[in-house]
Amino acid sequence: MVLSACIEWQFAQENDTLADRVRAAKAAGLGHAEFHLWRDKDMAGLATALDETGVTLTGFCVDPRRSIVDPAQHEEMLQAVADTLAIAKTVGSPPLIVASGFIREGVSMGEHKAQAVHVLRRAADLAEAAQVTLVLEPLNDRVEHPGMYLVDTTLALDIIETVGSPRLKLLYDVYHSHVMGEDMRSVLAGRMHLVEHVQVADSPGRNEPGTGTIDWAQAMATLRDLGYTGPFGLEYRPTLEATASLAASRKVLGD
Repeated sequence: MVLSACIEWQFAQENDTLADRVRAAKAAGLGHAEFHLWRDKDMAGLATALDETGVTLTGFCVDPRRSIVDPAQHEEMLQAVADTLAIAKTVGSPPLIVASGFIREGVSMGEHKAQAVHVLRRAADLAEAAQVTLVLEPLNDRVEHPGMYLVDTTLALDIIETVGSPRLKLLYDVYHSHVMGEDMRSVLAGRMHLVEHVQVADSPGRNEPGTGTIDWAQAMATLRDLGYTGPFGLEYRPTLEATASLAASRKVLGD
């Protein structure tokens, strides 16, 4: 099993910079890392640490976040994609995470989807030219993201299929999906080829696997059975010291 540390939260108590968190992740036996937004980070320092350690990134977010469902924000969204594609070249061109933005009052769900497909086709053209994959992430609107448009894995996959680009895939977050009451097998069956990355955290709390109510043995078995072979992003807020947290997660996930 390949694990990826979310260095936005992990190794953060002991290390101020992403660069030092990458070094700490490597020392803990991890070869992959991911984080959230990039504009407030020392990306040159991060690039140096990646080169030093051989750690590779599994993703970070298009920054700034702009709506895919509000046409008034589309040009800003596309500029954010272009800027993030450019900076991604300096750190190995990993997948780039796209969130949806919020529901527009008084606008039909059909129009929301049409606007999402329209701008994501344009964004995918940019990604194809850069040979980088964009990953669309459904979140949850029950705990962290009230009002968010894309909270449904099936809808996200429908949008991805409609766009039809090899450079637009899904980021499936087990935590968000569980919070939304989804059945993993039902929403992913037959569509795992569209999943680029999987993230894990327990629910409730968004802490280490094993701290909540998710049946991780079943979840991991289902993902394997459906054909997922990629890395697992440890996108949780640790409740333990970094190395102890990683060891606990490995045990629960079956690594």
